[in-house]
Amino acid sequence: MSLKLDLPSVCILALTSFGLLTNSAAASDQNSMKMATPIPYGIVTPDNIETQLGDLNFFDGVPDAAIAEKVYNLYDFSQAYQAYLNGLKIASMDAMLRGIEDWGPANTTVVQFAELMDSKALFLTPNTTSIYQTAVLRLSDEPMVVETPPNVLGFINNAWFKYVMDFGNLGPDEGRGGKFLILPPGYEGKVPTDGYTEIVQAETFGHWVLWRGYLDEDGSPNTAVSQTQKQFRIYPLSQADNPPEMTFVNVSGEEFNTIHLMDARMFDEINNVIQSEPLKGESPELLGYLATIGTIKGKEFAPDDRMRAILERAAAASSVTVKTLISKPRAKEAYWYPGESNWQNAFPGGAYTFTIDGALKHDIRSAFHFYATGITPAMAFKSPGNGSQYAFTYRDSNGNPLDGSKTYKLNVPANVPAKDFWSFTLYDNQTRSMLQTDKQFPALGSNDVGLVQNDDGSTDIYFGPEAPKGKETNWLQTVPGKGWNTIMRLYGPLEPWFDQTWRPGEIELIQ
Repeated sequence: MSLKLDLPSVCILALTSFGLLTNSAAASDQNSMKMATPIPYGIVTPDNIETQLGDLNFFDGVPDAAIAEKVYNLYDFSQAYQAYLNGLKIASMDAMLRGIEDWGPANTTVVQFAELMDSKALFLTPNTTSIYQTAVLRLSDEPMVVETPPNVLGFINNAWFKYVMDFGNLGPDEGRGGKFLILPPGYEGKVPTDGYTEIVQAETFGHWVLWRGYLDEDGSPNTAVSQTQKQFRIYPLSQADNPPEMTFVNVSGEEFNTIHLMDARMFDEINNVIQSEPLKGESPELLGYLATIGTIKGKEFAPDDRMRAILERAAAASSVTVKTLISKPRAKEAYWYPGESNWQNAFPGGAYTFTIDGALKHDIRSAFHFYATGITPAMAFKSPGNGSQYAFTYRDSNGNPLDGSKTYKLNVPANVPAKDFWSFTLYDNQTRSMLQTDKQFPALGSNDVGLVQNDDGSTDIYFGPEAPKGKETNWLQTVPGKGWNTIMRLYGPLEPWFDQTWRPGEIELIQ
């Protein structure tokens, strides 16, 4: 008996799910036995299956050595494919921490974009209007104290890229500045209880600390920068009476890379974290995928030629998968206005855990970690007048990819529901960082001097390689031969955004 399966070449996840009842000789002989009973349809599989792997021959369900090797190649590919898609977040955090530590050691170095972040930085989807400031917290055998400045939006994420805590305006210090005690994994010593805004039990040793300050009313970053230099500290609890000096490094305008690799070397980045962190806090299922391909804590990750070839194919397949998931999602909840618009929502359902109706949305989580960085409930929950809200798109009104060789127009209707301001920033589809053009900051918004409004209060934004005549102040440059995407940010979003009585226009192709 033979069955031909038309299986996709990118990822074949199961062969045995295509079972059919077979009239093999073994089955026929068994039917004559005294204890034989009818076998329900779908339990017995054929002994010969023709697939894109070739003919797979079994003896009553048992493969020979050559067939077993083919099947295990398939199985290992499927495990590597899942390990990549679900482990991408771990590689992203590893690259972030290493990128920051290139400028100085953990716990004593603060990297500041004191004149804002520009398009030279390889950093996932940052904005051009906040003062980004960041540090690496690495715990050891004793608690660490983190003192934070006032009037910032800050958070800590752990080595598995999971949320740990907020600080600043949406944290327990309520924007006044805080003092936090972070306990290392497995800590059983005495814990002081007085004098701390919050005491947090960590699950990993490595942590990313990020906070964003605000420009002064005159557009200067000086207050946010100086407040951090005056108040931000990381030190061991045992050195509370004499904390070590902090080093503050201004990296504005510098080349700065925090982005993980996309080829098979990503598995090495993931292995870096597996070897250095306690496994508590990460999914046993993900750890199982990784173990299958040889990423096991305490053991050298040394794939042989067979496995290395499989990892390379899995990385290639996974990379195009995640690019598809972010740029053209099929889930309705991934869109702000399903069926009517291509504007997408990074946190569908307000779920910063990516769990909706009890189900973890693997596609949405993988897409997010490919595209963006930073996990905090503050980015997802509804709080009119506070924080920020985001909508992004890779496609024009016709659903076609945005092309840097073409010219587009976007109408931003009047009365944008943003208490503070709104902006659009352009990003490179490959690096997911700011699009590198002739402009230092590839962004435009309501705070930009010279931005022209229409008579009805709306604003037209133009995108293209050259500015349409007379529209220079409302134009964002794109790069011929490159795609691009954009994020709309509303700072201090108001109720008309949440109830969708106000919505942005679509990006219309005009040339």
